[in-house]
Amino acid sequence: MTLSTVLRLIAVMALSASCFPLITVGLGLAPHLAFAATRASMAGAGLLVVAFLLGRPVPHGVVTWSLIAVAGLGTTTLGFIGMFHAAEFVSPGIATVIANAQPLLAALLGRIVLGERLNRLGQLGFTIGFTGIVAIAWPGILSGDMPKFDLGIGYILLAASGVASGNVVMKRLSGRVDAAMAMGFLVLFGALPLVLLSMLTEDVSSIVWSGEFLAVAATLALFGTALPHWLWFTTLEHVSLNQANAFALLTPSIGLAIGGAFFAEHLDWIQFTGVGAVVAGVVLVQLDPSKVST
Repeated sequence: MTLSTVLRLIAVMALSASCFPLITVGLGLAPHLAFAATRASMAGAGLLVVAFLLGRPVPHGVVTWSLIAVAGLGTTTLGFIGMFHAAEFVSPGIATVIANAQPLLAALLGRIVLGERLNRLGQLGFTIGFTGIVAIAWPGILSGDMPKFDLGIGYILLAASGVASGNVVMKRLSGRVDAAMAMGFLVLFGALPLVLLSMLTEDVSSIVWSGEFLAVAATLALFGTALPHWLWFTTLEHVSLNQANAFALLTPSIGLAIGGAFFAEHLDWIQFTGVGAVVAGVVLVQLDPSKVST
């Protein structure tokens, strides 16, 4: 894996981890699904504007459009529904652990659908990495009052399953369509069910259409959704899904670094140990010599 690819993947995870403070702000200004739909719609529209201005080719073929729609339903619709609602019922620590089972789910699906396989070194890497995630989240697991724990876990599993399946479909799409066009339509397709569900289940008139809300939504849309989607998809054109997905294990570590640098959050020794385990796990997956389809 080249240095530029590694930097792209780290950028994707850093952008994803940096979203959480803004999400907290936005949830105080709009209902969950309305906020998620606004973010996704703005992200998809932004990608398509750039794609059309650059004259990128529009995807064609029933199979291609079907894959784009399915990936959008997984990564955007199910992913956003799960994570935006789970925050109400589960502590961030437990959410982090279960959400980051996504690479493991994707590895299983990738083996079935893409023919990608991990040998013992890669499997060990994923195991060590996930153990590190548990260590990072352990203080949060031990704290917090969670009266609807089961419901929260269900939402997180929904999100993880959606993102995992969507990533597998994205790998099938990589190299066949333009990244900006594909990701723009993918996010917009995923936003449509969010809009419909919000209109049916939420009071959309409660959205605070202030400059603050629009700024938060636009920032999350462009830098928390559009840019990471484009970087992720272009990276999948050159590496296996398992190799790329291993970097998702870094997200909690980056989140801890952001919390420590900007919000004076205290890190326990077990969390530092977990960060080291995550980094070791990612390295082991990259060293896996197994033959994979790319």
